[in-house]
Amino acid sequence: MKALNTLILLIILLILNINASASKLKILIVTGGHDFDRESFFQMFDSFNNMTYTELIHPKALIQLGTVDLTSFDAVVFYDMPKTITDEEKKSYYRLLSAGKGLLFLHHAICAYQEWPEFESIIGGKYYEKKKDNKFGASSYQHDVDFYVQIVNKSHPVIKGMKEFVLHDEVYGNLEVLSEIYPLLSTDHPKSNILIGWTLKKENSKIVYIQPGHDKNSYTSPDYRRLIKQAIGYITSK
Repeated sequence: MKALNTLILLIILLILNINASASKLKILIVTGGHDFDRESFFQMFDSFNNMTYTELIHPKALIQLGTVDLTSFDAVVFYDMPKTITDEEKKSYYRLLSAGKGLLFLHHAICAYQEWPEFESIIGGKYYEKKKDNKFGASSYQHDVDFYVQIVNKSHPVIKGMKEFVLHDEVYGNLEVLSEIYPLLSTDHPKSNILIGWTLKKENSKIVYIQPGHDKNSYTSPDYRRLIKQAIGYITSK
């Protein structure tokens, strides 16, 4: 009888574990085109007990995104900075937008695809490596900066319940930010763009961009981790 009870308990635990795994969010994380502290970055995602993740790495990442089963994942996190994109790779973005997959872009992702104008409308802004025109010069960056991350719209799900916090990170200056974005985060640091986080909708997808996220100084911050976790919760919500 004791052996039977033990077997039943093991079966119950197995079923509970399967159900728990099935209920977790499934995230694809796209990397490549920029160096980063891989260990610390993925330790951050390991700390999120409500999700699992699979990494896709350039140069094959976008081709894989174009063929992967859309029902097998809930959202995509872009922490990449590729220089170029082919017409075939662009179709992967169009496929995600049409399917309504949530997209989270982090830090240097805004610097990607300098020669693809439409990317700006997907991410909500642009970092210009070169001067755009007589009205808009090149963007800038500054490493190892302490700055306040200020909460702009406290009721939004991405930042709900959060308070102003400090990060030691890299800031970007003179970004172009589209008027149709919904602001989430700002800073008053003189070397930084005022807006450093926003959301928008493109076709059927919820999209969030978060500018901080250069290295482990942010990855290990409880506030930054909460921000990323809530952003993923928002872009995967119905």
